[in-house]
Amino acid sequence: MIHQYKSNGYNIVLDVNSGSVHVVDDIVYDVIPTVEQLLADKITDKNTILENVIKVQKQTDRELIEEAVEEILELKEAGMLFTEDIYEKYIGDFKQRQTVVKALCLHIAHDCNLACKYCFAEEGEYHGRRALMSFEVGKKALDFLVANSGSRVNLEVDFFGGEPLMNWDVVKQLVEYGRSIEKEHNKKFRFTLTTNGVLLNDEILEFANSEMGNIVLSIDGRKEINDKMRPHRGGQGSYDEIVPKFQKVAESREQMNYYVRGTFTRNNLDFAEDVKHLADLGFEQISVEPVVAPAEESYALREEDIPGLLEEYDKLALEYLKRRKEGKGFNFFHFMIDLEGGPCVAKRLSGCGSGNEYLAVTPWGDFYPCHQFVGNEEFLMGNVDEGITRTDIRDEFKTCNVYAKEKCQKCFAKFYCSGGCAANSYNFHGNINDAYDIGCELQRKRIECAIMIKAALADDEKEN
Repeated sequence: MIHQYKSNGYNIVLDVNSGSVHVVDDIVYDVIPTVEQLLADKITDKNTILENVIKVQKQTDRELIEEAVEEILELKEAGMLFTEDIYEKYIGDFKQRQTVVKALCLHIAHDCNLACKYCFAEEGEYHGRRALMSFEVGKKALDFLVANSGSRVNLEVDFFGGEPLMNWDVVKQLVEYGRSIEKEHNKKFRFTLTTNGVLLNDEILEFANSEMGNIVLSIDGRKEINDKMRPHRGGQGSYDEIVPKFQKVAESREQMNYYVRGTFTRNNLDFAEDVKHLADLGFEQISVEPVVAPAEESYALREEDIPGLLEEYDKLALEYLKRRKEGKGFNFFHFMIDLEGGPCVAKRLSGCGSGNEYLAVTPWGDFYPCHQFVGNEEFLMGNVDEGITRTDIRDEFKTCNVYAKEKCQKCFAKFYCSGGCAANSYNFHGNINDAYDIGCELQRKRIECAIMIKAALADDEKEN
């Protein structure tokens, strides 16, 4: 499978199955589709391919066409173009693979001090009651993770909410407990924290900098955008009180191991301006992601918004490159892509591992496939006392992969997005093996931008 596109003056050709990326001239770019079709028709003789290409490219010099065909066929022989899918035949073995639990999302607080309008957790309550996780429940969750992680040493635990700082004493107790059992069980916990920052203070920051591998700081960008969607329960905005705190976090962590994480909605289709605003505030690790919301919500993204959003990603990619050249660069989460190694095959096929390698834990100790399924009793998998009691749910998520999803079959992005979010698929189609269509469109564009950026940076390295 080949994907071709033009971006920022580059002719980019992606060989999907091998992951090879080629930046080519206009002639090679124009010739590749004809060669691809001829090979699909089982025409492999070089001279026959050449004569057929010449018939199509009547206005192009024969010698130039010969050079292009020669180059294309050399790439094919090298396994870098028109490669076969080597993964699909192993999917049976993949489904039967033994998995271990690697990560937990601890819902340390089903309560929040903000009233974000797009919150899937309904102001932290997750369709249920307000509650704070006790140390005892959290301790059992960590014990479950250790017991079900097999020989894996590195384990991830994210303190999530609601707003986890509303239950900060228990967060500290659980970190201390986790550290106390690492050596005994040959485990290493990587703790992370997601917070809106309202309760953040110097004492909390000192502990977080000592113990948290990553901190996610929630802010949507410009003051008017953030305060419209992320107000306090009384309606007042949160921007002014959190920005100085977040800047302090970023500097105290030397601009590493954190993200300012925002959500864009129909209220700010010009979301590139919000990314630029966050960069102007001094943040170097930025993620601003599309809202996922029911179509009836006024802030939900719509099909007619897609062309403008695609253009916005192009604008952002150019701004990203411009600022890097000026020495004012930043990382944008969705433009970060590894073209040399990347995730292992299991990750490429199945993504985040929700429901088997990754679980969410409620304040009272129930297990769900991930935080976005919490509150949907159909996906209640068990609890910290009994373990996983609904193994059928686990097995369903275990078989969720790009080959189980019809929409992924001919999509060039499938080995980068791994089939997308199971929760989004379920919420829009009632099936974890479907795909959220607007999300897919935006994901494909982000990948195209990320690859173009790699090409541009490679050019810069050559020049320097």
